[in-house]
Amino acid sequence: MFKIEDFDIKLDTEVVGRNFVYCEEIESTNSFLLETTEYTKNGTVILAESQSKGRGRKERTWSSQKGMNLTFSVLLNQHLKELPINILVFGSALAVAQSVENLHQFKIDLKWPNDLLVNGKKLAGILMETSSRGSELSKVVIGFGLNVNQTQFNGDYLIPPTSVKTEFGSTVNRERLLSDILNNLERVLQECYNNPAKVLEDWKGKCKMLGEKIKVVESDSVKHGIFENIDENGFLLLRTATGTETIHFGDVSIR
Repeated sequence: MFKIEDFDIKLDTEVVGRNFVYCEEIESTNSFLLETTEYTKNGTVILAESQSKGRGRKERTWSSQKGMNLTFSVLLNQHLKELPINILVFGSALAVAQSVENLHQFKIDLKWPNDLLVNGKKLAGILMETSSRGSELSKVVIGFGLNVNQTQFNGDYLIPPTSVKTEFGSTVNRERLLSDILNNLERVLQECYNNPAKVLEDWKGKCKMLGEKIKVVESDSVKHGIFENIDENGFLLLRTATGTETIHFGDVSIR
């Protein structure tokens, strides 16, 4: 059972997580925050012990053992015009990576655009979704799926999964980890506003794929080249025999 009091005492934010919703089971934390009219406070966080329709990019299922991990979403609905949305995905990944590294002393590799890896295995994924009112962005929801204390994973995966417990060697305090992630997220969120270039540089510092030969798969298209860089919008720059191409979406792997 998640102990909200233990979480709250470690939370050191002004906005993110100050409105905290805990539930045993829900279809999807992202969908809930996108659709709800009840929980609308900026920075609201919903944590679910189980999601019946948890998902990642491209509507892939995100499977998580009940009560073992951290599956949660964060609502942002203020000052969205000034927020570099694409950069926020990278900042969110950094917030998780920094918390796991600081608390549990092992190295995280960030994979474009939204995965966190340890020794080539997937530790976490991030899914950001938005909703609009007319031409105006009205909500940004950042969904996090972080494998914490689960050690057995059934099913087929593009990237084999791992967990903090598997890598750390003992059971992890989820309450402390979540509060630390949200503390980092609020700080990184301000950096996204004030210095998005630094967020990208920090992210690149944790991306081992930079400079490597990679394969990019998007729908039926397969491309090969060198992962040259990411641009100021967070898009991947792929150097091929014919020049440099900007990649907006795709599954990336080292050749």
